[in-house]
Amino acid sequence: MEPVRVARNAMATRFEIALHGENPVALRAAAEEALEEIEGLESRLSLFRASSDISRVNARAAIEPVRVQSQVFELLKRAQLWHRETSGAFDITIAPLMRCWGFLGGSGKMPDPQAIEEARRLVGMDKVVLDENEFTVRFTQPGMMLDLGGVGKGYALECAVEVLIEAGVTSALLHGGTSTIQALGAPPGDTGWKVAIESPPSGDPLKPVPQLQEAASEDAYGPLIAVVALRDEAMSVSGVHGKSFTDGGTTYGHVIDPRIGRPVEGALLSAVVLKSATDTDALSTALLTLGLTGCGDLVGKLQEMRYLLAGARLPSGDSPILRRGI
Repeated sequence: MEPVRVARNAMATRFEIALHGENPVALRAAAEEALEEIEGLESRLSLFRASSDISRVNARAAIEPVRVQSQVFELLKRAQLWHRETSGAFDITIAPLMRCWGFLGGSGKMPDPQAIEEARRLVGMDKVVLDENEFTVRFTQPGMMLDLGGVGKGYALECAVEVLIEAGVTSALLHGGTSTIQALGAPPGDTGWKVAIESPPSGDPLKPVPQLQEAASEDAYGPLIAVVALRDEAMSVSGVHGKSFTDGGTTYGHVIDPRIGRPVEGALLSAVVLKSATDTDALSTALLTLGLTGCGDLVGKLQEMRYLLAGARLPSGDSPILRRGI
């Protein structure tokens, strides 16, 4: 049975949902409602919409506490938790550095070293005060900005799945921009949704390729790192070359290490599998930032996390890879 497929553009990417069930009309209606939930979240979380909660925080939080909706506040608390648990490798205050490197709405540029240092002084969740009684956000330093790009799509998928569950859907796969995937149940006659993580030709950056249809084998999609089966789980994949520029023969990717203010160098691609798409979105970024030599503490604390971390290709053509369960 072919799944019902529905798609919509939101959060500067394309969201797609594939659903199985007996009533195609009801499935399509549920999927449309889930996509409307995602659009509603964009209106509250987007850095680029002047009326959003995040834009209001960025504009006023250095002057006075800014009240946000409870849903937004809970997401900020979750981001604060992962900042702490990743020792600062995941940080939603990264926006000044993203702007400094030309990745905030652009394709990147080489900044002046002094500009990097100035931007670094505006980054850090320790400079964000969350008041749980008033649902307010305050910055302790002018010039700070929040950017939920590293967690927003995952949270949107998580909320969309809740909409599908309330509508009685038991089998669906959702993805946002081919970087975060949320599985609900499994396709008919199978134990899980199969998603491919593809390796590009030698010398090219690694990239994820999620497949909304069942993967019969790894050979079906060319050179792959893995085919992952998901059932009531999420997977996020982060790569350094999704947006990049070259300067002086060196390529700089759009994933910035907030601890040093420079693009990450410790790995090329990371993948994380957990129950929550919000958590996988945040942790795939953190894992990529920590790199092959710095991820030990994080993966040691999260024994339930399945992960893959791939480094640059060796002269032999192989890539050093750390993995657990993928």
